[in-house]
Amino acid sequence: MTSAEKAKSEPLIDLQRLVVSIRRRRRMWLATALLGLIAGGLVAMLLPSPPTAVAQILVIHPDDSPTDSGTLMRTDVAVLQTTKTAGEALKKLNSTQAPEEFLKDYEGLGLTNNVLQLTVKGKTKDEALARAQAISDAFIAEYIGRNQAAAAAQQKALLDQRNQAQNELTPIEASIVTEEAKGRNANPAQLERLYSRRAELTSKISDYDGRAQEAGIGTPKVAAGTQIVDAPRILPHSLLKTLATNAGIGFALGLLAGLGLAAVTSVVKDRPVLRREISQHLGASVIAQLPKPPRFLRRSRAATRRQRVAATLVRAARQEGGSVSLLDLGARQITAALAVDMARELAGKGPVSLVDDLPKTDLRELAGEGPVQVLDRGDVPMAANERRIGVGSVEPGTAWTDLEFLGRETILVVRAGHANTEWLHTVARQLADRRIPIIGVVVVDPDPRDHTDGTLWDGLHTALRGRAGAVPERTAPPERREPRPVVKPVEMFPREKKSARRHPTPYKRADDNADAPTKRFAPVSPDNAEAL
Repeated sequence: MTSAEKAKSEPLIDLQRLVVSIRRRRRMWLATALLGLIAGGLVAMLLPSPPTAVAQILVIHPDDSPTDSGTLMRTDVAVLQTTKTAGEALKKLNSTQAPEEFLKDYEGLGLTNNVLQLTVKGKTKDEALARAQAISDAFIAEYIGRNQAAAAAQQKALLDQRNQAQNELTPIEASIVTEEAKGRNANPAQLERLYSRRAELTSKISDYDGRAQEAGIGTPKVAAGTQIVDAPRILPHSLLKTLATNAGIGFALGLLAGLGLAAVTSVVKDRPVLRREISQHLGASVIAQLPKPPRFLRRSRAATRRQRVAATLVRAARQEGGSVSLLDLGARQITAALAVDMARELAGKGPVSLVDDLPKTDLRELAGEGPVQVLDRGDVPMAANERRIGVGSVEPGTAWTDLEFLGRETILVVRAGHANTEWLHTVARQLADRRIPIIGVVVVDPDPRDHTDGTLWDGLHTALRGRAGAVPERTAPPERREPRPVVKPVEMFPREKKSARRHPTPYKRADDNADAPTKRFAPVSPDNAEAL
């Protein structure tokens, strides 16, 4: 990680970190998905769906056309789901249920432009069938009655127009009789106009009579064609299908809720999980990593990996003699085991002792009987060639002043995703203030797909971290006193000084004839062209 990378503006949400954080919280969202699955199954078993009856009604529309886009059927569905239709059906059932509540128990669906499907729920199968039959009859009766009322209204309007035309015809007939009584004095033009008007009104009256008779007949096609084509029947109910459907819906909802909760908590808690972030916030490079310790199987393989990492840490702490500390942050057992492995690795080169300052861990039990001696902090002073490995913790509540007695240098054992960014900065700042260099960081339980660079290439100028920080404190340089100027004695009778003659140098001409050219050239003129 370089300064150029740090200078770049960081995104508001790091997608890689978000994905890794969600994947690390898979227990949570898998648990929520499992709870949703179980809840869906329990709902299907404890709250089974009521019996459902279905019926199909053929609806004939007087104004139906092949180009209809389904508007007429949508109108019929809307009329079906009204309190008027529900009230008529309840009257047929002799029920005291409110129409508003009854509307929740059935629904209509237009299958085609002329076929309406009715779905009704009931407490029992017989009740569902009776409800479906009553609603179908009420809808058909209301639909036929509505069409007949429209036909009657149309007939009445036509009869009114016929009566109006007859009222207009009566004075015209009287005018014709009066004009014809004049004999030869009658006005032919006036008679022609009256005859024409009488013929027009007579034609209208005849037309209105025919149309009124047709309207009075109504729409027999609508009344005869609108009927139940599929009698009410109970839909088959499969418990396994319902159980699978509800369980699948619960699983999907639980999974989505768990993923959302994991994403929100990862952003809010701000706990670094990538090696790049841990290295950046602690100001030290990641020199090793260990997977999550197994609970039951493959413990020998985990011990081999831990011993390999311990050998790496021993090579990193390359100073002969002195003390080094392992500070835990979220991986107490692994820190203690690493300290014991490091002590056993160094036991062949000289005396080694462990300083136990790690709470809730028994280093003596882990070390066993052997060359490694386990001491408490401040028990025995360290010998000249002795190597000491201090084991402590930097969890919240740590006594920072006690870390100086565990080792001059330290190695941090950090569990990925355990501490937030603020606490990592606190640890780095406290160690820098105590002038305890961080040799490196061991990341425990990293993400298997984390391939980010955990090496801190620079950045030691920001704080005294790393081995570059293990320098003596700066001392002020000694002040330099400028020597006093020496005063030359004043000569009472100064000697006359003759200026020395300057001799020619290879880089300068002599003073005599210094401006004289070395060669004279003939002037250029039209008569002397050879001079060019």
